[in-house]
Amino acid sequence: MAEGGDAATVAHEAGNAVQETPKAEPEKAAAAAEPAEPAEPTVRTIVLTGHGGYDKLSVQQKPQPKAGKGEVLVRVKAAGLNFSELMVRQGLHDRMAKPPVVLGMEAAGVVEELGEDVSGLEVGQNVICLAQTGMWREVVAVPATNVFLMPEEMSYEEGAAIPLSYLTAYFMLFDFGNLRPGKSLLVHIAAGGVGWAATQLAKTVDNVTVFGTASASKHDAIKENGVDHPIDYRTRDYSEEIKNISPKGVDVVLDPLGGADTSKGLQLLRPMGKIITYGSANMVKGENRNLMKMAKTLWQSTSVSPVSLVKTNKAIAGFQLAHLTGEIDLVRSAFQDILNMYKDGKIKPRIDSVWAFEQVAEAMQQMNERRNIGKVILSPEKEPTKPAEGDAVPTSPIKKKKPSLFRRLSKRASRSKDEGEKKDEVKNAKKESPIKKLRARLSGGDPTIEDSAKTVDGKVGEAEKAAEDSAKKIEDNVGEAKEKVEDAKKNVEEKLEEGKEKAGDLVQQAEEKVEEAVKEEAPTEPAAQEEKKEEAPAVEEPEKTQVTIENPAETDDAKAAAADIVPADDKPVENEEKGAGDASQEAE
Repeated sequence: MAEGGDAATVAHEAGNAVQETPKAEPEKAAAAAEPAEPAEPTVRTIVLTGHGGYDKLSVQQKPQPKAGKGEVLVRVKAAGLNFSELMVRQGLHDRMAKPPVVLGMEAAGVVEELGEDVSGLEVGQNVICLAQTGMWREVVAVPATNVFLMPEEMSYEEGAAIPLSYLTAYFMLFDFGNLRPGKSLLVHIAAGGVGWAATQLAKTVDNVTVFGTASASKHDAIKENGVDHPIDYRTRDYSEEIKNISPKGVDVVLDPLGGADTSKGLQLLRPMGKIITYGSANMVKGENRNLMKMAKTLWQSTSVSPVSLVKTNKAIAGFQLAHLTGEIDLVRSAFQDILNMYKDGKIKPRIDSVWAFEQVAEAMQQMNERRNIGKVILSPEKEPTKPAEGDAVPTSPIKKKKPSLFRRLSKRASRSKDEGEKKDEVKNAKKESPIKKLRARLSGGDPTIEDSAKTVDGKVGEAEKAAEDSAKKIEDNVGEAKEKVEDAKKNVEEKLEEGKEKAGDLVQQAEEKVEEAVKEEAPTEPAAQEEKKEEAPAVEEPEKTQVTIENPAETDDAKAAAADIVPADDKPVENEEKGAGDASQEAE
């Protein structure tokens, strides 16, 4: 019965299944007959998945955007890479949405579709696009007010290189800086995108002197671009170099660095000079955000009071193109002026390198390590390429994550502990006597030694006795040497005393001989006087002078005058005494 009942049950279920089958087949057929909905088109997009290193960037398939009202759909041929994207990746930019987000603020491409209320543009035209973000896609939707027609002679790479760099330099030089003929300018990172643009735009003004900082390997390039005085900031103090050339300083400083360099730039300004800050590149060091570097840069930043600016006649300004979103007319006017300069051949962007979307990490590394000269470009149409033989291979974008701070400190503490134990062992080993070391070496240090313990002790004892004997001999020799030194000192002192006595006797004898010689040679005074008189020559008497007065009529005055001329007997005697005196002086 049980078996029969089971068979009946199975048959009943089979019948139900047969009855249900015809109902299900029409439903499937009807579903297959309905037309399938077309799949939504997707485009390759570079997405920042989070703040951090290069591994936070990835190429993903995202839905293709559509042209809304007042927008233009553009197929991107080239997109620009800027230093601000590096800061966004590290979480240092306050104007960007939180990840995941699509980066990119400038691109060049072809118009594919026009939205409602768009005029002045046509499908198929080459255009340049500007946006706050989202340009790193194969296709982008951009407001028509942010789209500009490309000159025919301009390439897509040049179109993507111009907007941010040249607009930033244009507003800083001509609006804030008021650059005029005869002025001087300091451009930091002169080989970068903005530095390259600022140099070219400055040279559109007559007689402008440009100082530019860059590594030595880039000096030839920036000199060709218009820099008059290139300075290697890695080996020299650019402030001192500028003061040597221009003691009064410069008129305009473009500062993308921040921190201590802003203070130096302010000190370099001449009266009526201006410094325009447009970045904080000093905060970026390495692949990931460096909190110590950020803190140092902020700590060294300049704090200036309006009073100090008044006293020094200087100005400080700040600029960032991303904050001019509400001034589209101003931006369009400036950009049209830039495009006209390009058409006239006054400016031309330099393309450093072009990278595929999949190599965005390598492109960022190229800029982060300051290896670029000019603009770095991303291209959705370029295939990823391998570096040629001999070229430097960029670091892989996926790097091993650094250990946490706690783990690093723990490892450092354990390493310090091991080093401390090793130092203690060395100290203890130094404290051991040489005899203990010898005993340890002879007894167990060498497995080939077969001496017994007694033999080892005997050798050790002999070594100890030999060491003691050597010590005694050394002490005896030292004692003998001390005695000899003392005897030598005594002999020297005795000889010195004898020498002093002999010297005293010799001096006394010499003095006596000198006195005797003086007495013998020196005559007495009366004898000397007699000798002088004998030696004195005889003096003839002078003849008397007779005066005859021709006038017969003599007067008493005439007689008196005659008496004065020829005195009585006193005059000849006086002359004789004078002659004798002169003779005695000659004899002496």
